Amino acid sequence: MRKALVVGINNYPTAPLYGCVNDAVNMQGVLRKNGDGSPNFDVKLLVSDHRGDQLKKAELKEQIEALFQGDSEVALLYFSGHGLVNSTGGYIVTSDYSRYDEGISMDDILIFANNSNAKNKVIIFDCCHSGAFGSPALAEGRLAQLSDGLTILTASKSSEVAMERGGSGVFTSLLIDALDGGAADLRGYITPGSLYSYVDEALGAWDQRPIFKTNVSRFVQLRRVKPPISLEVLREITNYFPSPEHHIPLDPTYEFTEEGHVEENVKIFKDLQKMESVGLVVPVDEEHMYFAAMNSKGCRLTALGYQYWRLVKENKI
Repeated sequence: MRKALVVGINNYPTAPLYGCVNDAVNMQGVLRKNGDGSPNFDVKLLVSDHRGDQLKKAELKEQIEALFQGDSEVALLYFSGHGLVNSTGGYIVTSDYSRYDEGISMDDILIFANNSNAKNKVIIFDCCHSGAFGSPALAEGRLAQLSDGLTILTASKSSEVAMERGGSGVFTSLLIDALDGGAADLRGYITPGSLYSYVDEALGAWDQRPIFKTNVSRFVQLRRVKPPISLEVLREITNYFPSPEHHIPLDPTYEFTEEGHVEENVKIFKDLQKMESVGLVVPVDEEHMYFAAMNSKGCRLTALGYQYWRLVKENKI
């Protein structure tokens, strides 16, 4: 089982927001299915817009607790709305907030996640001061306390606000792009680690800074998309390169525009050019693969190519 609770709140009586419901709806859409249309997460969407009912603390807390019950493969929580930090810790704010009762304590959510039997727990917060999550107030916010299998990705540091732009959170807009394929590896897999890397590189040094906390031995796959190179071609890497150090000697028979080309060599060369396009292979002593063939040079694996060579060799692709 892969289940996700996706929450977006615009309806704050004295401090309304305008992009959170849109963000939640978009997040639901991208999580429900993989890139090929196959089922991915079973998503429960909870939203509160200005014209709708309030999303109250008791209801949301009950749903968060239910998310982390059971032994699902993945339990994912996404929240977009107001967040705050006070002397007692961090909170996600609900529509019925009041002074001294602003919403749900981030420490309480951490307890639900830490006590969960779900194999993988992923928590994503797009709210101000969200970086406080995972570092309990009792530890003075200095030490993350995460159970095995828990990953946290937040829009900003505990001291920072999370920005909206064009009717959407800056952080969530980048997450959606990443889940649509921007953060995919050459197998088409998207993980929490690749999401963070994508967002981190997209935001400048003076922008809000995303926070990533994790205690996992291996990242869970959050979504699959069409890989940039077909898996059939990728699996040929160990056939073309018997060892990672192997250099393939090339000559004009590999180039289809040349008289005397060999069809089998042409097929191999096309695969090698596809591998070069995604950084797995580089020509030796030439700038382009074409000239490596025409001048009877060769090609070799890159460091990235070696990593995928190893994955294929270990039957992981």
